[in-house]
Amino acid sequence: MLVTPTQVRTGAEPRGRRSFLAEGHGLFAVVLALAAALRGLVMLGYDTAQVYWYDSFTYMDRAVHFRPADGFHPAGYSAFLRLLLPFHSVELVAAIQHVMGLGIAVMIYLVLRRHALPAWGAALVTLPVLFNPAFVRLEHAVLADTQVIFFAVAAMTVMMWRPVPSARAGALAGTLLALATLTRTAAAPLLVLFLAHLLLRRAGWRRVVATAAAGLLPLAGYAAWYQQHHGRFAISGSDGVALWARTMTFADCSVIRPPAPEAKLCPNGTVVDASSEYVWAAGASLNLLPGSRFSHNDLARSFALRAIAAQPLDYLADVVKETTLAFRWTPVRHPDRVAPALSFPSGSWPLPGFPLIDQVRRTYDPDIRGLSSVEPYATVMSAYRYPNVLYGPLFAVLLVVGGIGSVGRRRAALLPWAAAMTLLVGPVAALSFDHRYILPAIPMACLAAGLGAAALRRSLPRRGRARS
Repeated sequence: MLVTPTQVRTGAEPRGRRSFLAEGHGLFAVVLALAAALRGLVMLGYDTAQVYWYDSFTYMDRAVHFRPADGFHPAGYSAFLRLLLPFHSVELVAAIQHVMGLGIAVMIYLVLRRHALPAWGAALVTLPVLFNPAFVRLEHAVLADTQVIFFAVAAMTVMMWRPVPSARAGALAGTLLALATLTRTAAAPLLVLFLAHLLLRRAGWRRVVATAAAGLLPLAGYAAWYQQHHGRFAISGSDGVALWARTMTFADCSVIRPPAPEAKLCPNGTVVDASSEYVWAAGASLNLLPGSRFSHNDLARSFALRAIAAQPLDYLADVVKETTLAFRWTPVRHPDRVAPALSFPSGSWPLPGFPLIDQVRRTYDPDIRGLSSVEPYATVMSAYRYPNVLYGPLFAVLLVVGGIGSVGRRRAALLPWAAAMTLLVGPVAALSFDHRYILPAIPMACLAAGLGAAALRRSLPRRGRARS
């Protein structure tokens, strides 16, 4: 199905796409029902939502005492939790996030059908998002991951709905990206990709300005609010700390030659199993300085940038090495304390004793407790296992197919493929590899692979006619 130059300029859709909702979607309805049943089983199989020390409790505490955090987490997810505060229920949080998880798959499916991928192909591409235990377990946890994925995929859906989005659609996409960024700053580069997409499509300055303004103004407003509380115009106070931790795996101060204030941040012999662990390691040089680690964010950033400039190849080698962990046939622990989510666990997990936990119980949900699995559902869930091949190797295949679809004449898959690569490499370059951190890249890779497959499918008949 071809898109004419007029359609590209005006944003009009090909005639054949207008009736896609009238086509049968029975297969996807069955797949979605099975995925919903899996999430219902998880809700029955655990006696509460999963809460993590320390992330879940800081999110909930900041939802009650709403303020911008001077650490790793912007306030976007806490704002969502604040909306649900009157219900005082982490189980409700998990239920809504399970619905978000289903919604992510629905958006991917609709975009692919919009771009003429057959119903069976579009349904097939949603399977990793719907049935990967890692996604379902995150939906069941009081963590920001599901929300940032939902906003990012929603923004991509709006941007990809027409060959060229309208100014209103661009503004909506920009707003959704701002919400994603205020949930997790790793989504910030996506706005640059969206603007580049509009320029590549020659969408016109109105659409570009509308998208940029809608994406940047909420971030500027949040940064001003952050400045009122912390004295700096920023979205978070952790970027320098994170990048400093990234450099601790290769930094050589005899090469870097930092000035005296920064020299205090040189490696001091502390060894951990992943660069992200340097943030929390008590013996690491940053944590030996007086005050909180985040109070030294600017100094840490200056050291990290100096280290990368002095040792660019070492930095690049570390980023490439850790990024390839995403494609391992057998998922590896990285860091060692975090196991890849290949299945649903069975057992009980009590909470540690900390004053913040008691405070959050009093203010957010009195029924917060350690997670326990519930029989007979736990037996069924423990038998559900996602094969290794559906982790790294499948992810690599999705990126390859999406990459092929990005280099054709129409470059149909270029934007979601670039988004997937950004969400994959960005967290590794800024801090460290973690299976949880790369999950937002998988829905984008699924979308890119589906669009790439649709583009290849449309090109095959043309080549056949040319040969004949």
